[in-house]
Amino acid sequence: MHKYMRDEVITNPEPRWPGMCALLAVGGTFFALPKNLVPGTQWVPFVLIAILGVLAFFAHEARQHYISSRLAHLMNIIVTGYLITALALLIRALPHRTESPGHLLISAALLWLANIIVFGSWYWRLDAGGPHIRERRPEHTDGAFLFPQMALPGEIKASLGQRGWSPQFLDYLFLAFSTSTAFSSADTFPLNRWAKIMMMIQSLISLSIIALLAARSVNIL
Repeated sequence: MHKYMRDEVITNPEPRWPGMCALLAVGGTFFALPKNLVPGTQWVPFVLIAILGVLAFFAHEARQHYISSRLAHLMNIIVTGYLITALALLIRALPHRTESPGHLLISAALLWLANIIVFGSWYWRLDAGGPHIRERRPEHTDGAFLFPQMALPGEIKASLGQRGWSPQFLDYLFLAFSTSTAFSSADTFPLNRWAKIMMMIQSLISLSIIALLAARSVNIL
């Protein structure tokens, strides 16, 4: 039986709009970056995300969840590609001093925020089959990440109102935020190898951006 069957019962409805708004925000950050740090035209990533987001919304409403999920993955791939390319261009621009110190600092900060959102979206989309699968389970007990709610005994979950708990976009965004700031998860632990690899990549990108900020700050002083 296909994992995106139409007659599956939704037990933990999970809104899609936070993830969509987050990716649109990432697309919008490229408007604030200098032109030489964005491959192509600055408005292209935002328009691509908007078009794919509309298509994914209609596919979701039509219960074409397989198509909706693939469109969402394509959106993630696009913003990830733009993020890595913009970071590479930023690193190249640093020794050549083609941008003012202020613009470089702002660009690095925007890319740091984009890094959080992009990887938070990846975790949200990939963990335990993604939101389409998670919301059809009575409770989240298995996935690539161990959330603290998953380890609570049943009676404690009931007393805290956490019975039937399932992670949503904000939970994965917090995971990505803690990974970018502390280079490790705050309260959530990766269990699968792909999760560990992605957290390593996110930490490496964050460390590179922070190193650029520090280097530029020293040069300004």
